[in-house]
Amino acid sequence: MRPNARGQQAAQGGRAPRPRVTLAWGPYGRRPEEASSAPARAKPQSSAGALAPRPQPSRVLDRPAPPLFSAPLYPHPAAPFAFLLLRAGPSSAPLLGTPRPRPPPSSSPPPAGSRTPPGPRGAPASLGCPPSLRVRPPARPSAPLRPAALAVFRALPAAPPRCPRPLRVRGDAAPPARPARPAPPPPPRPGRLQGAANGPAPLGAARAPSPAEQAAPRAPGAMGAAEPLRSVLWVKQQRCAVSLDPARALLRWWRSPGPGAGDPGADACTVPISEIITVEETDVNGKQYSSGKWQKMEKPYAFTVHRVRRARRHRWRWAQVTFWCPEEQLYHLWLQTLRELLETLTSRPKHLLVFINPLGGRGQGKRIYEKKVAPLFTLASITTEIIVTERANHAKESLYELNIDKYDGIVCVGGDGMFSEVLHGLVGRTQRDAGVDQNQPRATLVPSPLRIGIIPAGSTDCVCYSTVGTNDAETSALHIIVGDSLSMDVSAVHHDSTLLRYSVSLLGYGFYGDIIKDSERKRWMGLIRYDFSGLKTFFSHHCYEGTVSFLPAQHTVGSPRDRKPCRAGCPVCRQSRQQLEEEQKRSLYGLDGTEEVEEWKVLCGQFLAINATNMSCACPRSPQGLSPAAHLGDGSSDLILIRKCSRFNFLRFLVRHTNQGDQFDFTFVEVYRVKKFQFVSKPAEEEDSSVLGRGKKRLGPLCSEHPTSCCCRSSSSSWNCDGEVLSSPAIEVRVHCQLVRLFARGIEESPKQESRG
Repeated sequence: MRPNARGQQAAQGGRAPRPRVTLAWGPYGRRPEEASSAPARAKPQSSAGALAPRPQPSRVLDRPAPPLFSAPLYPHPAAPFAFLLLRAGPSSAPLLGTPRPRPPPSSSPPPAGSRTPPGPRGAPASLGCPPSLRVRPPARPSAPLRPAALAVFRALPAAPPRCPRPLRVRGDAAPPARPARPAPPPPPRPGRLQGAANGPAPLGAARAPSPAEQAAPRAPGAMGAAEPLRSVLWVKQQRCAVSLDPARALLRWWRSPGPGAGDPGADACTVPISEIITVEETDVNGKQYSSGKWQKMEKPYAFTVHRVRRARRHRWRWAQVTFWCPEEQLYHLWLQTLRELLETLTSRPKHLLVFINPLGGRGQGKRIYEKKVAPLFTLASITTEIIVTERANHAKESLYELNIDKYDGIVCVGGDGMFSEVLHGLVGRTQRDAGVDQNQPRATLVPSPLRIGIIPAGSTDCVCYSTVGTNDAETSALHIIVGDSLSMDVSAVHHDSTLLRYSVSLLGYGFYGDIIKDSERKRWMGLIRYDFSGLKTFFSHHCYEGTVSFLPAQHTVGSPRDRKPCRAGCPVCRQSRQQLEEEQKRSLYGLDGTEEVEEWKVLCGQFLAINATNMSCACPRSPQGLSPAAHLGDGSSDLILIRKCSRFNFLRFLVRHTNQGDQFDFTFVEVYRVKKFQFVSKPAEEEDSSVLGRGKKRLGPLCSEHPTSCCCRSSSSSWNCDGEVLSSPAIEVRVHCQLVRLFARGIEESPKQESRG
């Protein structure tokens, strides 16, 4: 091919003529020189082994002759024996696979007739067709097309656009070069974006691996090291991008109206894998949608994720979200991946023992369990064995007799009294199996391996409110399903080397002891008996004299007045337990002083109330509780002493329990954080010569005949131990650090408000 006249003039003037590109087909095995020397308009051969198209007349003067075979730039699978000849200018280009390299950019044009030096290996050739239609060279160039190269060509798109031929008119200069298009983006990595319901991929884009190819190399249980899985699915007739990050154990989805997944916005929903109840298949035949978007799916596949949704006031709700997939392989991939992640959560219970108190509290225990709790347990595939208690201590006796090794936990449906029964039965059974004498005050108790779940159905539900943040039955059931675990301290109460009871919430002497003692005689009044007995005890204003001895808790981090409440993942409980274990090791090996030489503090006087709390003792009436900064698992108890004061000052102290004020900011109130304490009451001395003594003598016969209605001043009060009355005023209390575990997470600091998915 020779340049025209204007091309020669341009060459003489210092401008290089633009080479023209000729696309030609030739038989397999012909050398490039032979193909270039072939006539432009050859007649069809009669041999069967050669292919020669019919010659086409030229429409424009001085137009270059058409190639031997007009075809797209990419070879067609029907002609695997042909090769592509690219020729530019007077020299012949090598075969496909070794294109002419692009010259480096230069400010000055090359001289006329000079040849472009070869560039770096793998650079694209400087051809006349647009850059988007050029063929990327293979990794290892070779002269002939081998079967491996043919396989690559077959995998390319079937019908790419044709490379346009430059139209020339006599006397015109070479057409201007087209601007180079940007290089296509690299193919996406496996697992980044799959299953997009956007139709076929654009021309020239790399083929994304199918869901089956991605699921093939993944072994069960290996999702922790896998890359995040991201797909474009449908949620509530909206196109959403769904992401699953196994490393962080998070499932997220957000609206994605564009062609790609996009970035998550403010409306993105995030659910931890630990808060997914179950994943189940969805019957798409029962779903009828009138929107046109759903008509694009020929046969949709759907799966439903049952999850936990946070509501106000620390409440949890059961929620569900359905994801629709356009492909069956993508549907199975998501379903299998989510179920594999749920199987790795070994802390979830599978078989539970349930005790229901049908008469305690509001008397709605059985109905609450059947309506709110049982359906959730069935959804989570939890099997239960239910025992409806018929008498007092029925649950405690059953735990001593049953084989509890086959259960993953124990659930009590009722109030604080029902929880106390289960606690005594479980702790007592564990100590009996371990050979520990519970009546020995210095004995180290063995923690129980089973967890206790509380379904609140009582009058106050103090334990549930202090550990979860609400007394809602559905919230407690969801905490049990997700397998939360919260360790809690237990106080052992002894009298004369005899175990009286275990306490987890409140030990109250004086005011609270008189209330529980008087309310037990008025059970016929219902829940109003507590208000009546409290008002009566307040106006009585009895003071009790005694001696309190306690051992301060030096291992704890913080104080009762630091205003740092115990919350989920509490660092104070964790650090206090570690320091307590180190202290016990030093005492065991004689590296530090033992308990006999530890310094005890002794306080004497008249007290309106003596309270010891292992937790905040919060309830709906007192959201802050008796001790707002008390911790559940720090191995200590907050000892609160209210000395003798006026009724008005004592009322001010009681009102502080219902607001945000510091209830210990009084001169007559003292608070200490202790590991052990003892109390001994001092009986009132009789004064025969006083008016009080003469009144006692006169009312003596009346009090002996009617002991229940006596309003005289008594010498001692009773202890309120988690709602039960202890008749002996002299007690010895020791705190056992994290002796039991609950199906709870603790009160969350700031629960997130999520939209309904």
